[in-house]
Amino acid sequence: MDPLKQYLTRANEIIGERTPGEEKYDREVVRWMRRGKSIRKAITKANEKYPTEALQIDNDNLADVQAHYEYLTEHAGIIEKLDALKK
Repeated sequence: MDPLKQYLTRANEIIGERTPGEEKYDREVVRWMRRGKSIRKAITKANEKYPTEALQIDNDNLADVQAHYEYLTEHAGIIEKLDALKK
């Protein structure tokens, strides 16, 4: 299996299946993180925009949520670069 296909397969396993609403919410969190906002601020902003998808974070799950969204941010960057190569 080629490395790109392996990466995409693994990324899909990590991210999991998402509803369209969840995908929009995730993109909003990533957008705010890219602007330099903390994970708490990014979640707050996304919760305001997409209240039906709102996440509740606390000290017990903060590290896991932050790691997940840092991964999504890196993944989004990789996908954007791959899309640019297609053009």
